[in-house]
Amino acid sequence: MGIKSCSVAYVLSFISLTFLAQAANEKGLGASFIFGDSLVDAGNNNYLPTLSKANIRPNGIDFKASSGNPTGRYTNGRTIGDIVGEELGQPNFAVPFLSPNSTGKAILYGVNYASGGGGILNATGRIFVNRLGMDIQIDYFNITRKQFDKLLGRSKAKEYISKNSIFSITVGSNDFLNNYLLPVLSIGARISQSPDAFIDDMIRHLRDQLTRLYQLDARKFVIGNVGPIGCIPYQKTINQVTQDQCVDLPNKLAIQYNGRLKDLLAELNDNLPGSTFIYANVYELVLELISNYDKYGFSTATRACCGNGGQFAGIIPCGPTSSLCSDRSAHVFWDPYHPSEAANLILAKKLLDGDKRYISPINLRQLRDI
Repeated sequence: MGIKSCSVAYVLSFISLTFLAQAANEKGLGASFIFGDSLVDAGNNNYLPTLSKANIRPNGIDFKASSGNPTGRYTNGRTIGDIVGEELGQPNFAVPFLSPNSTGKAILYGVNYASGGGGILNATGRIFVNRLGMDIQIDYFNITRKQFDKLLGRSKAKEYISKNSIFSITVGSNDFLNNYLLPVLSIGARISQSPDAFIDDMIRHLRDQLTRLYQLDARKFVIGNVGPIGCIPYQKTINQVTQDQCVDLPNKLAIQYNGRLKDLLAELNDNLPGSTFIYANVYELVLELISNYDKYGFSTATRACCGNGGQFAGIIPCGPTSSLCSDRSAHVFWDPYHPSEAANLILAKKLLDGDKRYISPINLRQLRDI
């Protein structure tokens, strides 16, 4: 190919990317950047040598985009991040950062950095050998950020990321489940660190992480708090509580952290000009679903649809040898840790269009349009 035809191809490519960005701007859409843990991992852990993987059947059995094949999502279908992106008008799911196709114009729809086992603190999830913690996820976003400059040019890239893109962070559960509360690894930490000190550590790290994203031109943020982790089938099974009980300590830790998180987001809204930090009250949302599961069309909020061990099938993660329920849409929980797609749909709709009890100061549809 000659120099002239190379130049023409480059110009045409640049024009098409610019047009794509402008179309997104006109519709109030841009990229969806997703950070966090296995609740929103879309396949990053497939590319890591890790003990935490979901790219095995029957995970993904209801994920239409893959014809029911596992993708690395820790549920039977779509994650909350997938559903929110679709509802806000994005034509493609945010591509996992570690996937070979996370290049070129695919990243204009968004990138997913989330990793099963990841947490706010770097020590979190080390039981899995490998995972991407929040610090590494933001390092990876920094790489994406530079790619946007090359794709769109510096000023258009900055506008696209700051005005038309949403940054969603779903993290914190593993810092308790696979760090502070993990008997083998955390006994030393728990002797030396009170819950207050541990949560202080989490908040300090998260403040730095969110500030780093702001410095990379992120402006629209939604941060999920930690859900009622004492009510997941795994915790209920290992602690041998009854069907109607949740485990007290994990829920108390979540509530304590959530109060501090709410204060942190108010502080960042005040101190980082032009930013909007939204607090997603996942704790209350999931608790509502668990407490009134029958009202939402579920038959159980205690037993995992896919899993083995104990009365709630809550010990061994979902895999080919797991028992599998016959009606997946009737279970709040897909496996010992994660909601089913049916539950994710309800949770996502409340975040998109819900009131201040569940998402504040505005909901996700309003955030997209500011």
